[in-house]
Amino acid sequence: MNEYRSIYHRALGEDFERLHPRMQDRFGFSSRDGIAHVGEGTMDEVWLGRFYTLPFLLLGSWRRIMFPASGRDVPFTISNYAYRDVFGRETVTWLRCFHLPARTRKFDATMIYSEKRHRILDYLGSHQHLAVDIELGVDEHGGLRLRSGEQRFYERRVGFRFPMALSGYADVREWWSEEEERYRIDVAVTNPRWGPLFGYRGWFEVQEKAVGPGEIPREVLPVREERRE
Repeated sequence: MNEYRSIYHRALGEDFERLHPRMQDRFGFSSRDGIAHVGEGTMDEVWLGRFYTLPFLLLGSWRRIMFPASGRDVPFTISNYAYRDVFGRETVTWLRCFHLPARTRKFDATMIYSEKRHRILDYLGSHQHLAVDIELGVDEHGGLRLRSGEQRFYERRVGFRFPMALSGYADVREWWSEEEERYRIDVAVTNPRWGPLFGYRGWFEVQEKAVGPGEIPREVLPVREERRE
């Protein structure tokens, strides 16, 4: 019955049961369930690294991966839809919008469970140019930890291991706050040489909505989909 589990349940295995019940709800649905999670909240802080990290952020903003902007008390939305992509793979969207004063910035990704790599694979950006290995874990409070690893760049016939000197490792923690009765998230992206690049932390609340066949909004889907993992 693995094919009917969420990609996160498959990746975590028995550890999925260690997640807080609200986190199991959040990461336990698949395309078979016909639902989506749409969240709204506020990022207490969106932060940037030192001035010399600007080139990394400008490069990332080209395809909605990172962006060179910061702020406090930033309105935030997140859209998670589960569907089968054009290659038949179970997929979950991660469309994050940061409504900053000057303009809305987006951070797009789609995740699959890789049968080849036996782990979550995160396609970053609007065109799935970067394929990133993800390690999942459960913390002592029932929160989910995601850590990025090796990255590969794909564009048409071109494919190569992306040099981490030009990118960053992400460390993400998402959990359910019993005190606040809402989800909280803390994200930090760092470069091995240049240090902290980008991150955000804050809270959001989620509404579950029914999604019928063909009802996934086009704006949450990638512009193109990549077969290579």
